[in-house]
Amino acid sequence: MDKDLSRVALTPAAAGLLRRLSAEHGNLMFHQSGGCCDGSSPMCYPRGEFRTGRSDVLLAELDVDGVDEPIGFWMAADQFERWRHTHLTVDVVPGRGSGFSLEAPEGVRFLVRSRLLSDEEAGALGG
Repeated sequence: MDKDLSRVALTPAAAGLLRRLSAEHGNLMFHQSGGCCDGSSPMCYPRGEFRTGRSDVLLAELDVDGVDEPIGFWMAADQFERWRHTHLTVDVVPGRGSGFSLEAPEGVRFLVRSRLLSDEEAGALGG
């Protein structure tokens, strides 16, 4: 499998914001919201602040230049069953997101853009 193949990617803007948030808050993680409080936005937390368990799937460990540890990207297993054929790109847009996600005070919010995986990507990722 291609080492760069992943279910999740970051835009340069998202990577830049994650560098700043990591410098302030330490190691980070994402959990893809299932639609409750903040639609379906990826929520960014200090690693371990959002408790994951058997009902969650780790989609990717995102390496960001200038950040010490990879940033885990998690999603609820039942949501993953519906999204398993998609590639997600985390971006940043102006606006206020959830008060629970670390970027909220910055006047921006994380947003996920999606596309269907190609047949080759789906096969390589087991999707």
